[in-house]
Amino acid sequence: MSRKAEEAPKETPKEEEEKIEKPEKTGKPEKKKKKEKGIFTLYKIENDKIARLRPTCERCGPGYFMADHGDRYTCGHCGFTRYKPTEK
Repeated sequence: MSRKAEEAPKETPKEEEEKIEKPEKTGKPEKKKKKEKGIFTLYKIENDKIARLRPTCERCGPGYFMADHGDRYTCGHCGFTRYKPTEK
């Protein structure tokens, strides 16, 4: 007897891949809604008047808004920091 007759025919790689069970994919978690960016976050329109939502820098003048960091406002241009009044 020859060895070829004794051995079982080997499966092709494609057939092996089909037999492997893949775990079911779980649904993707919902993405958080991104905050609105740009100039729309700095101004608010009330009764045909524009109101600034953030203070301007005292050193740099009008046109330089200060960033809101929770307990303080900071100017990104010159680094000036103004702390918010603490509430008791």
